[in-house]
Amino acid sequence: MPGRREFLRSLAVGALVSAAPRLAGCATPDSTGTMNPPYPLSDHFDGRVFRNPRQHVNRGWGDVLRWKLKADPVPWPESVPVTPTDPLRGPLAVTAVGHASFVVDLGGTVLLTDPVWSDRVSPVSWYGPKRVQAPGVSFARLPRIDAILLSHDHYDHCDLPTLQRLAAGGVRRVITPLANGDLLRDAGFAREAIVELDWWQSTALPGGVEVTVTPAQHWSNRATGVRNARLWGGFMVRSGARSFFFAGDTAANDSLFSEIRSRAGEPDLAAIPIGAYEPRWFMAGQHCNPSEAVTVHRLLGARRSVGMHWGTFQLTDEGRDEPVHALARALSENGLEPHVFSALEAGTGLIA
Repeated sequence: MPGRREFLRSLAVGALVSAAPRLAGCATPDSTGTMNPPYPLSDHFDGRVFRNPRQHVNRGWGDVLRWKLKADPVPWPESVPVTPTDPLRGPLAVTAVGHASFVVDLGGTVLLTDPVWSDRVSPVSWYGPKRVQAPGVSFARLPRIDAILLSHDHYDHCDLPTLQRLAAGGVRRVITPLANGDLLRDAGFAREAIVELDWWQSTALPGGVEVTVTPAQHWSNRATGVRNARLWGGFMVRSGARSFFFAGDTAANDSLFSEIRSRAGEPDLAAIPIGAYEPRWFMAGQHCNPSEAVTVHRLLGARRSVGMHWGTFQLTDEGRDEPVHALARALSENGLEPHVFSALEAGTGLIA
């Protein structure tokens, strides 16, 4: 984690970012001059910005300052050895690239979740959280990607340099929640390649694969623009009798995940975040901890789960391996076997 000088620099960057011109919203006037919202009004869209309908927490720079001035982060290693591997293939196979990036093979349809191959996750290339382990799959060894699943706009999930490489490489479909299309067009994807969906909307891929965007308890923001102007979410993917759930970034929310199970069914395999959760007073509204992740696993009725969002970039105060140890404790406390919910290291995977 950064020292005091680096922290003050980050505050200066943040102040410049906050002072940047804000977008005036995306509503457009009709012929009478009435402003029309770009998406239907709902319990999570008020005509200008998105929100969590059940409980929404916005953290500002004052909260960041309070956290950082009192923080005592556990040091992470400078680097962790990784042996890159070729992605697994199978009726339902996942291979961990690192953080929230997975190569998913669902009966021959290959998906890529929140792809990040950059060394840093930040608005700038010279500062910000740095990768401590190489990607578990070399970019050059990626198979043909049928679709990218992009959960939201945060830099550790929406990495424009990686998206630019994928667009240039010929990936022709990206599925994402509402209002993220501008970022994808900036990355070079054609307008017709981008499918933006509201929560509970679905789209079909060749081969009988259906992708549904599901709710998540989170928020959105980039270096410029209106906070929460882009929707966030997860994905339920079905192909025949097999299913994969990708939670995206999310806090714990019992009613939300119970509703996902009720409306979208129980997944054969779920990818659930287990890292970036300390301190709880700051992170509880946006990131679940390992104990809460086990609750999410149970609420979903997942047959198996894999832990993500840990071990690649130090975003918060816990040690690199603490999510793995905390997950093991939570599984034991809930009477679950370790193989039911595993924290995949980059370069490893499983066939469910």
